Amino acid sequence: MSDVPQDLTWIRAAPPEATGPGPWFEVAFGEGDDPEAPVHIRVTDAPDNIVTTNRRKWDAFVLGVRAGEFDHFVEGVDLT
Repeated sequence: MSDVPQDLTWIRAAPPEATGPGPWFEVAFGEGDDPEAPVHIRVTDAPDNIVTTNRRKWDAFVLGVRAGEFDHFVEGVDLT
């Protein structure tokens, strides 16, 4: 039995002009805004498979993405 609330508001990480089913990543923030508040992550083609972390780790990840710390993962990937 999952402890993920059923009434979450999922935010899709897709360009505004994107059409179709994706798959896209989606993020939902749980109750609270303290560093230990839950953050839930899923992919649209497997919505029942949810990973949960906390706000502190999510913020560190987002800051790392913005700083380019993960750019090496997409080297050589055709983004067109």
